[in-house]
Amino acid sequence: MSLHRKRAVRITGSVVVTGLCVAYIVWKINVHETAHILVNADFAWFLLSFGLAIAATWPMAWRWQRLLRAKGIDERLGWLVRCYFVSWFVGQVLPTSLGGDASRIYETTKRHPGRGGVAAGSVLLERALGGAATLTLAAIGFALAIGRYDVGAYLWIEGAFIVATIGLGFVLFSRRVRRPLRRFVPIARAARVERPLRAVYEGIHQYRHNVWLLVGVFALTVFVQAWRVLSIWAAGKAVGVDLSPRPYYVMGPMLFLVMLVPFTINGLAVREAFFVSFLTKLGVPADQAFATGFLFFVVTICLALPGVVIVAVESLRGLRSPALKPPASGA
Repeated sequence: MSLHRKRAVRITGSVVVTGLCVAYIVWKINVHETAHILVNADFAWFLLSFGLAIAATWPMAWRWQRLLRAKGIDERLGWLVRCYFVSWFVGQVLPTSLGGDASRIYETTKRHPGRGGVAAGSVLLERALGGAATLTLAAIGFALAIGRYDVGAYLWIEGAFIVATIGLGFVLFSRRVRRPLRRFVPIARAARVERPLRAVYEGIHQYRHNVWLLVGVFALTVFVQAWRVLSIWAAGKAVGVDLSPRPYYVMGPMLFLVMLVPFTINGLAVREAFFVSFLTKLGVPADQAFATGFLFFVVTICLALPGVVIVAVESLRGLRSPALKPPASGA
């Protein structure tokens, strides 16, 4: 399939998914009532939601710093925090958080030439650990929900993700799997993705020798993900959703996983449809469920604002930098 055709299929699929989600949302909510709920949202709870979300940036950057340092890249925490903010800005215009990951890999590789494999490996391992931590929370949520919350197939989807993550961890870190993986080399070579896939795989696989680092980073990631779930809970409280944090620990991991899949740009409509589908099963009116999702979307937009400022300031500095003078001709 040609690149042009693949792009057309991807765009068409994104439009179809967005259209279906929008249709579902419009079918479930009363637009006038939802607007009224959003206009009268509790600003203090919204600020708490934003504060919880932005505070997670520093431990996430510190986690990334540890992974880079273990492979010989010593980078300042401030610069890594900056990269996170810029990645959240990029993630607003590219599909899901994967666009932000690509931004961090690019900037780190540009700053440390020749270390692209390490940069990609650290970011993708960080993402994989985030997924594993999310699924750990999902397992806890699964146990909390059985017999208490009627959320149907969502529980079994989380269970399937847990099994898949265990399998992926085995593939990435087991030496025994390396030989069977060689069978896929001709396919990857034919698709012209062998070199980047090999670089990423080796970049992640080499962390198998840093067991205690991975354990520590994983524990920190579980804490960060649990902290981020509280941001969703606070967004719900802002629009009058009277639920304890407990059901959000069932919903939050699923939301984080949904947002990783590049259905639409920044998860547009998919996120809100997920909120409506999940929260209405817990007795929350559809209008408040949608308002919770939309307000959490506003929180993610606010997270991207520092990135906008950083990119703008750095662009202005680049424009103001004096151009290099051409070498003088022979005297």
